[in-house]
Amino acid sequence: MVTTTDAGASPAWTPGRVPLDALLRALAPASAELVVPGPAPVEVATVALVDADDLADPATRPRGPAELWLLAGVPAADAAGWLAGRPAEGRPAAVLTKAAGRAPALVAAARAAGVALVGVHPQARWEQLLATARDLLERSLGGADSPLARGTAGVDTDLAGLAQTLSALTRGMVSIEDEHARVLAYSASDDAADELRRLSILGRAGPPRYLERLRAWGVYDRLRRSDAVVEVPADAELGLRRRLVVSMRETVAEVLPGRPPRPRLLGTIWVQEGAAALAPDAEAVLRGASAVAARLITRARDAPTHEAVQIQRLLGARGGGVDVPSLAASLGLPTGGPAVVVGFGAVGPAPAELLGERADALRLHASAFARESLVTTLGDRIYLLLPRAGTATAVAGWTSGVLGRLRSRPGAGLRAAVAAPVASLAEVPLARAEVDRVLDQTPAEEGVTTLADARTAVLLGEVLDLVAAEPALRDPRLDTLLAYDARHGSALRSSVEAHLRHFGDVRAAATELSVHPNTLRYRLRRAEQLLGMELADADTRLLVELQLAVLRRSPR
Repeated sequence: MVTTTDAGASPAWTPGRVPLDALLRALAPASAELVVPGPAPVEVATVALVDADDLADPATRPRGPAELWLLAGVPAADAAGWLAGRPAEGRPAAVLTKAAGRAPALVAAARAAGVALVGVHPQARWEQLLATARDLLERSLGGADSPLARGTAGVDTDLAGLAQTLSALTRGMVSIEDEHARVLAYSASDDAADELRRLSILGRAGPPRYLERLRAWGVYDRLRRSDAVVEVPADAELGLRRRLVVSMRETVAEVLPGRPPRPRLLGTIWVQEGAAALAPDAEAVLRGASAVAARLITRARDAPTHEAVQIQRLLGARGGGVDVPSLAASLGLPTGGPAVVVGFGAVGPAPAELLGERADALRLHASAFARESLVTTLGDRIYLLLPRAGTATAVAGWTSGVLGRLRSRPGAGLRAAVAAPVASLAEVPLARAEVDRVLDQTPAEEGVTTLADARTAVLLGEVLDLVAAEPALRDPRLDTLLAYDARHGSALRSSVEAHLRHFGDVRAAATELSVHPNTLRYRLRRAEQLLGMELADADTRLLVELQLAVLRRSPR
């Protein structure tokens, strides 16, 4: 059992912070145990993996008073000496170590220093512990209403609560794994937990002979192909108990034209039978849990990460005031110097999954171009921030090369708009607004452009949008012309448009329309009668051309 820091009510849930007892619940009971509680309920805001060389460096210190350190490969004596020799402001709030259970000096040093000490299983993997802690911190940004803060208030809140509820309903021990067989959540274990369950919770592979039998029985193939619950019999020879397992899958939309939607495997739910038999309706309950878990996993994967939220705030996409220096420090960016924003939009339909793949590819290319670059997705657009960037021309050239490399990938291509460099990060929202203006008003064609290159199209498009959005600016006389064409099957509108397009040159317009010039002259006179206008007047021509352009953008 995990010992918590709180004998009564749980600590208040603060956005961006995780109570240490919640973190211990998220880690496997077999791999983490609180050895020394803090002097007060401990909250964790940041986490760091620290080795012996880090401790030997006098400059190593926590980024804040609520930091958790994972002491990887640090001997107990070194950790104890370090804790005893550091001032309070230079110590983390809590440490995790594999040496706590056999080091009374370390226990005493932690207690004297007021640092919470957590012992972890010798076979636990540091990378898994670090990933779990980071994931919990990112998801804690929801604050008091976050699913993690609510705990097991309902089965549709978090995977840990779902695992516990499923365990109670099936009378078994539950583990929920992702598509790579990494444990995401689990229920409490008892003495009937077999070796496979213990190893899975520790992040280790199961017995090779047993895994080979699962493959031979076709368990993995059936899970990939079907939503049905699969029964795995007990193996007395290996000391493994009976299990039920079901896949979790999400149906994703069409990614490439002509290809039907397909299910995507998100992971599996395993229920191990304990000392008592599983409930008679365990299979039905497990099928329902599969659907709930798939929703939870999809929701978590679709939610922006902590870093993505910070980048979006820097871009001005989250509203409210922005503390640029704090954001820059958190993201490791310089506050001064020129910065460039590049916006990317899809050419043609692009499902969210495809856009995410494009964003991942852009992130890699951008990091090679500028190490401090940041990439995030907002709606159907991808934004790239390049601090301390060069000229817009240099960035546009690089962007063009990247689009060329991405063009060979299947699916919709990308187009891009490059904003003019801004003097500091405080002006980044203005740069994002600039690329949005360009992408909003230019054709959805592959290539790279800037506001300077597309100013005519952008300004005209914005004028037309203003006219289209204000009914009082729409000329009702055009309705008469459109109604006449609809009733008589005539072509007065297209004739007027050709006449305006050729600046009043009747012969050129008639050639375009493949009619005799006199026929066009007749149509124009008839249009003037219906409109009550004279197209020889320059102001009239400007107004009619503007109104027709609005109709082409937003037909009524």
